[in-house]
Amino acid sequence: MFTPSLRIALFAVPAALALTACGTDTAPEDVIGVAATDPLMARALNDPLMVDPDLAYRNEANAALTVRYDHPLPPLVATSELANQAREAARVELLEDGPIPDLPFASGGDASADLATLTKADAMLTAAGGAAECAGALEAGLKWSVDMPGPSKIMPHGLVRQAAGVSNGVCDARIVRYLTPVDIEDALGYHFALADRARLRPVRFETPEQAVVGDGRNEQLVVHVREGTGGMTAVDLIYWAK
Repeated sequence: MFTPSLRIALFAVPAALALTACGTDTAPEDVIGVAATDPLMARALNDPLMVDPDLAYRNEANAALTVRYDHPLPPLVATSELANQAREAARVELLEDGPIPDLPFASGGDASADLATLTKADAMLTAAGGAAECAGALEAGLKWSVDMPGPSKIMPHGLVRQAAGVSNGVCDARIVRYLTPVDIEDALGYHFALADRARLRPVRFETPEQAVVGDGRNEQLVVHVREGTGGMTAVDLIYWAK
């Protein structure tokens, strides 16, 4: 998909070069110089070609409002239809492995930390109780969100906002932030079920924020859930192998 400005730039340069060939006084170097210095032309020529459907929202030719140019994904607003689709997909997935365990009442203690104010993956892993040496080895990238160990799976129809991970033979960890249109209870229930089936002995907490923490012999899972923007539910997943 090409943006309108890119189409203009691609056709404008050959057209200008054609005029040069017809006897105008403008040299080809002058045309390229104009294209390189004019802000609109320069941006059009240097803008990446949009072949990824996830980037198609950047073509805003007829948009009434402009989305932030560096926004990773278009903003979403939760609707009952989106919530029902995600909830049903999660239910079907969980039922494939048997009855879905009930989400218990919250325990009287506190989860490890309040992750809502943290923005960096290494700080999130350390706050959740992960090893500092593994936190320092984390690599940012959405690729980690598609390589999640079983108990740390993202809920169906989840929209990943941030991801980081490491898998180097010494450290194996994942940190993912995502949005889901289902409510907080549904998100907690999904991750509680995964942790319970992985025998992580999950415990639910309400403070300092809603959370499910699973502590197994070989792995640990920390899931924090809170209200997100646009009626969405924000989920933080922190997983590491011991």
